[in-house]
Amino acid sequence: QKPSGNEESPSSRFLPCAATEPTKRAYEVYTLIYTTIWIGIFACVVAFQIYERLDAWGYLYLCGGLSLPFLLQPFVLPSCGMDSPDAHRKWYERYSTKANLWIAVYSFIGNYWYTHYFYSVLKARYSMPAHRLNNVPIALYFATHFYFSTYHVFSNILLRWVTRSFENGFMRKILFWSVVASFSYFTAFMETLTISSYPYYSFEDKHMAYTTGSAFYGIYFLVSFPTFFFFETQIDIAKGKDATLWDTFVSSCGAGMMILCLLDFVRLYLGVNLVVGGA
Repeated sequence: QKPSGNEESPSSRFLPCAATEPTKRAYEVYTLIYTTIWIGIFACVVAFQIYERLDAWGYLYLCGGLSLPFLLQPFVLPSCGMDSPDAHRKWYERYSTKANLWIAVYSFIGNYWYTHYFYSVLKARYSMPAHRLNNVPIALYFATHFYFSTYHVFSNILLRWVTRSFENGFMRKILFWSVVASFSYFTAFMETLTISSYPYYSFEDKHMAYTTGSAFYGIYFLVSFPTFFFFETQIDIAKGKDATLWDTFVSSCGAGMMILCLLDFVRLYLGVNLVVGGA
């Protein structure tokens, strides 16, 4: 496929165009900047085994605290520190509010429901001290928010490169979905690998967790990466149709339900019983 003949700057093939998509660009740049901070903090926690000194409240403070720069940004810093048009919108009209709501709903569904597929299919186990909701550490609901915020901005960058670097057509669609599939697996595998030294998240079969488990986890992103990429594309168009908070909630729930069905189809194929809840 030949590169498209648009006049966009090279950087706008990866990030949203500063001239035509300032809101999304500000959100994604903010996310990328904060990503370096939370990854650095988490790396220190694991490398220096700070987790050994954490009790249930400690985990909650750590993960809840690290999620706040995302959750509070639409209200405390709507400009993202770079004059985002969101600063001039009502809080419920801001792209950053909707993006955070979308990720928050998706993260909640993932923890509340999908974690039990890991428990049942992959025999995963969380053994750290924790306050729990539906037998899932509550701290993880917050941790998932900043993890998924980062993942989905990186996927936006890759998918934007595909859609803006190649002419529309069948081959671009093949490339688009190939990138979705490969980055989904890569993301799942790298998360599993990078936390492998953390002793309180374990699997019965570690090799299976890296291979089959990464493919199983990657199912999440096969749905969520393209859905989030195409969500709220008209925020910077003067007469565009903006998504409401309800639209955002429904979009995230719809993606969540598709993922749940896919996970359950795999479970049924493997002939594994699903156990939800429990101690």
